[in-house]
Formats: sequence, C-alpha cells, structure tokens
Amino acid sequence: MSNIAKAFESGKAFIPFITCGDPDLETTAAVVRAAVDNGADLIELGIPFSDPTAEGPVIQGANLRALRGGVKTDKVFDLVRELRTDVTVPMVFMTYANVVFSYGAEKFISTCAEIGIDGLILPDIPFEEKEEFLPVCRKYGVALISLIAPTSENRIGMIAREAEGFIYLVSSLGVTGMRSEINTDLGSIVKIIRENTSVPCAVGFGISTPEQAGKMAAISDGAIVGSAIVRLLEQHGKDAPKYVGELVKAMKEAL
Repeated sequence: MSNIAKAFESGKAFIPFITCGDPDLETTAAVVRAAVDNGADLIELGIPFSDPTAEGPVIQGANLRALRGGVKTDKVFDLVRELRTDVTVPMVFMTYANVVFSYGAEKFISTCAEIGIDGLILPDIPFEEKEEFLPVCRKYGVALISLIAPTSENRIGMIAREAEGFIYLVSSLGVTGMRSEINTDLGSIVKIIRENTSVPCAVGFGISTPEQAGKMAAISDGAIVGSAIVRLLEQHGKDAPKYVGELVKAMKEAL
C-alpha cells in the first residue's frame, strides 16, 4: 500500500497545507508536528515560489515572506529530513513547475524519494503536459497528484483513471483562499471520479471552518485546508503552532 493511501485508511483524511519558511523553518517544523499531534493525516508542504499563480493573497503573502527570509529548495529538503526523524504521516510537496525545472527534475524528484516525500502537486501543469514529469516520478515512486477542477468537465473521468496517490478536487473556481460558502456541485464530480478510480479524493480551496470541512469530507474522502492555517501563521508568527494545533483538532473532529 502506498504511504498516501494510509492517510485515507481510517475514515476521512484531514490535510493541512503549510508554506515552508513562513515565518521561518523552525516554526514550520513545529507547526507540522502540532498538526500531526492533533490528528492531521497527511501534510502538504508548500515550497515557496515568487509567482504562485494558483494562490490567493494569504498564501501569496506567505510565499513572499518565506522567500525574503532566504528559504531555498535545499533548505526545504533539509527541513523534511529533520521532520522524518519522527513524523511518519505521508507528506507531499505543492509547488510550481519552475521550481522543479530550475532545480533539475530528476534531481528534485529523486531527492523527494530519498527524504520521504510521498507525492508532488504541481498546480500549473495541465493534465496534458504531465508526461514531462510522470516518467521521473514513477521511476522514483513519487506520486504525481492530479487536480480536478469544476472546469475539468468531460476530462474528469480521464484524469481520474490515471490518478495516483490522491486526487486534489478544487472546490471552486479562482485562487486559493477562504470562502464564506462553496456552491460548486461537487457531488456530481465525485460521482464521476468514483466511477473511474478507487484513488481517494480530497477537496481543497476555500475551506476555512470546521463546518465547511465536515461538509466537504461528507461528499469526498477528506478536506484540505491552507489559507486558514497560513493566516494563523501570519497573525501569530513563532507562536502559531499552538493555534494551528487547535484548528487542526477542531477540523479533524468535524470530519
């Protein structure tokens, strides 16, 4: 069984997203551990990038703060090595194709495998272009995680059939960020996914309250929360781990 599948074994998965290096890497490590201690099933780590096109203002701000603080890809790899001394839940990277290209795709993905990263999410790579990375990911056993958006329409089945790890179901159009309500008909999208694959799907983008997380997990296999966590880091800085732990606990209980 893939490590990622374990996150979905015992009920609905809660997946927090954390931008590495905001406000610093020590705090990132403490936040990851606080999240895991409070029930996070899988951790999504953002490698900062100067032009994160899928992100709303909250996560964009985190990217810029991390980059200003001197966070480079190698430092993020070192962070994961350190986390893997005691963190056993699956961890995936979310970043942009440029970060992988500029590092060297083979070197980047082989390092992911070596340090214990289970999957890779590249939101700016359309399904049709994933062949650029897929063979290398398969070679090293790193899942290339597919995104399905409300606009995927007639491609949903096709993307689902080829999906690995888990499917990142984008709840609504636009960028990441907290939304007061999510109106997309996700139920019908999940139905098509289920008809085409047994790979679990988790909903992300716009989930900011435990109530929303519960609703999204009710129709899928889990919920992904980013901006609400990143906002706590923005507000509390080095003191954020305690607050993130509390939020994760409330979210996990709602699932």
